[in-house]
Amino acid sequence: MKSSKTAALPRRLAAATAVATSVTLAVGAIPAHAEPAPPVPTTQVAPKPKPTKTPKKDAPKPGASSSKAPKPSAKPKPAPPATVTKVNWYSAHRVALWVHSPAMNTDIQVQMLLARDWFSDPKAKFPQLTMLDGLRAQDDQNGWMINTNVEEFYADKNVNVVLPVGGESSFYTNWKEPDRGKNYQWETFLTKELPPILENDWRSTDVRAIEGLSMGGTAAMMLAARNPGFYKFAGSFSGILQMTSYGMPQAIQFALRDGGGYDSAKMFGPPSDPAWKEHDPYVLADKLKGTSLYISSGNGVVGPHDKPSDIPLLATNYSGVGLEVLSRVTSQQFAAKLNKLGIHGQAVYRPSGTHTWPYWQFEMVQAWPQVAGALGIAGDKVACTVGPAFAKAPQIKDLGGCLTPEYAVPGGRAQDFRNGRIFTGPKGPKVVAGAIGGVYVPTMERLGLPTSDELTGRDGVKYNTFERGKIVWTPQSGARVE
Repeated sequence: MKSSKTAALPRRLAAATAVATSVTLAVGAIPAHAEPAPPVPTTQVAPKPKPTKTPKKDAPKPGASSSKAPKPSAKPKPAPPATVTKVNWYSAHRVALWVHSPAMNTDIQVQMLLARDWFSDPKAKFPQLTMLDGLRAQDDQNGWMINTNVEEFYADKNVNVVLPVGGESSFYTNWKEPDRGKNYQWETFLTKELPPILENDWRSTDVRAIEGLSMGGTAAMMLAARNPGFYKFAGSFSGILQMTSYGMPQAIQFALRDGGGYDSAKMFGPPSDPAWKEHDPYVLADKLKGTSLYISSGNGVVGPHDKPSDIPLLATNYSGVGLEVLSRVTSQQFAAKLNKLGIHGQAVYRPSGTHTWPYWQFEMVQAWPQVAGALGIAGDKVACTVGPAFAKAPQIKDLGGCLTPEYAVPGGRAQDFRNGRIFTGPKGPKVVAGAIGGVYVPTMERLGLPTSDELTGRDGVKYNTFERGKIVWTPQSGARVE
């Protein structure tokens, strides 16, 4: 006679399998914080023509035609450019822009991790890497910032990292119709509206890479294929890379319902609509020739970052098991299609692991050498020693390794380290770091050089003093100039 535990095993395994194969592309666990405002129609309507004046009933001149040729219609006005409506500096190398998208008629937050040499080489421009979020993307922060060490990892790299915020369940594409108060037009935003701002105002070149996890991995391949040559590199970490094979549109519909209550018919129409194939990375694979490609996934088997269940090889993250199995299958199919087309791609199949963030951080690190090669910065390395202006500064021991050589700033000298920037000043070398260091970037000329390191007052208040003012940080209001 079987024990009750043994008898229950088939039932639990069946339940786990059912959960695992219920395709929910959701990643993360925190919903967006606020419901957006109702959509504003963004369709541009051509201006109505002025009423035609009735011609005078003069007799036509001899030899003249009695009918006038119609005037050619006016060319449609070009779409207005995107504009930056707000800027917030989180730190000296992390900044948030709110960019008004004419296509979506709303402000989109885009965070940037500025290149290592941003301050030490103020005339330089840098390649850019866009990192896309998963299905449960929040409206306040990009998931890479919340769940990985992305800021620390890129601190010593000469690339502008672009982190779009928002886009829950959007697949970062242009939707046919608004849904849940959002008029998603992400492809237009990422490939048409945002690039001029990054290149004209934020010292980015037009050498671009894009990568993402889960939904973001699907979107990275989709956007690269739909815009051939726009990106030098495209990377998918656990992406679903076949969208139109049998059952996939229905699976994606299930995912969008689970990931915020969205309707895939408003994204691409019914499964029979050609828009599905027009956005399927597998169908578009031939458009990726010449793009450096990185494809990775686990296989759903319990791995080093998973909690084992009491069912052999199965993690407790049941939905993450099924999602990673689906990612593995579609990633292999996609890689096979590339191989058939003679298109080179780097495929990395991990021997274990489910659909969760620690594996995507691992892939971010693993993919970097290939990203750097595609962006033309494979040979870039940190090359610095402590500058002569700071060699005797006692603060150096707490600043971590240097990132740049010593360089000139208005009125003095500065140098960048992993844990902050150090400046010369009227009272000797002083360190400015963290949120206070961010507020100092746009106010440096007004405030002058620092006259203190970061100090701590009552109730957790922190502050730095400067030649012409003070920057104060409080837990309630963050950093501000006083």
